[in-house]
Amino acid sequence: MSNTKEIKNRIESVRNTQKITNAMYLIASTKLTKARADLDRTLPYFRLQESEMRRIFQRRSDVNSHYFYPETGRKQAEAYAYLVITADKGLAGAYNSNVLKQAEAEIRKHRKTTLFVVGEYGRQYFMRRHIHIDRSFLYTAQNPTFRRAREISNVLLDLYNKRKVNEIRIIFSQQDRGGEAIVRKVQLLPFERGQFGKMEIHSGEIRKEYEFVPNVTAAFENIVPSYVAGFIYGALVESFCSEQNARMVAMKAANDNADELLDTLSTEYNRVRQEAITQEITEVAGGAKAQRKKREKARQKAERKAAAEAEARQKAEKRAGTEEARRQEEAGGKSKKERGQEETDVNRGKKPGQEETDVNLRKDKDGKDNE
Repeated sequence: MSNTKEIKNRIESVRNTQKITNAMYLIASTKLTKARADLDRTLPYFRLQESEMRRIFQRRSDVNSHYFYPETGRKQAEAYAYLVITADKGLAGAYNSNVLKQAEAEIRKHRKTTLFVVGEYGRQYFMRRHIHIDRSFLYTAQNPTFRRAREISNVLLDLYNKRKVNEIRIIFSQQDRGGEAIVRKVQLLPFERGQFGKMEIHSGEIRKEYEFVPNVTAAFENIVPSYVAGFIYGALVESFCSEQNARMVAMKAANDNADELLDTLSTEYNRVRQEAITQEITEVAGGAKAQRKKREKARQKAERKAAAEAEARQKAEKRAGTEEARRQEEAGGKSKKERGQEETDVNRGKKPGQEETDVNLRKDKDGKDNE
């Protein structure tokens, strides 16, 4: 079981991580709003280009361009070019993995493929699996711009115009109406003829005939590069928005998990702390009880010692009394004998103490004779 210090350290670590995930959530939200605003500002221009392409097809049906499948029908391509758009980093849920799984599955279907990758995450993924990357656009995927989209489109169109690839496909993520990221695989080139063949005519719009210089095919092919660049730019922005949205979802989930983990750790901390307090109280109570027992034993020992001392004193006093009584008894017996002798001396006509005086006189006389 962890102690309170370890739990407090872990709580602090979770809180620090939660600060990071919350900051990443706010940053992703800001980037998503900015990217959406940029796309909304440029989207009308690309829609107008698409509308003009549709208008050309509606007015003229004799467009003959290598950017379309032939009128005889679609045929099997031999060489494919794939543009895969990923992020530069993870922490975005399944955003990168879904795109890369789809791309890897598509690449393995064909024998001859040319791979183009945008995003560091995708580059590292294909390098680890030893899948050859023909061109890796090294600039970041975090700041999509139309200039970069045009650079990518120029590379792809150059291969297509030189007949090195027969089809160009792009794989990227896009948000649906529910905000969920979905993987899209779009064939960029060649176009299907039916793709621009129909266009709604608004009421009141006047149908006019256009004159194309030098011809309709040249005019159409002059529009295609801008349309392709615009589509790639839209895919870059859509992927970027999907990435930021996926990161927001992932960071929100991380924040929610951090809150649950903090609740669990707080409960565990309180439980361990309460157990520690209870243990301390038990130890204090046990120590107090032990001290009481120790004092009780000391008191009993002192009482036994005092009782023994009292008993010893009583015995000593008793012995002293007995000795005193014996001495008194002996002293009393001698006095009685002396009183009897005095009475005898009196009866003989001697004064009390005369016999002792006579003895002393005899001793003095004997001493003088010896001299």
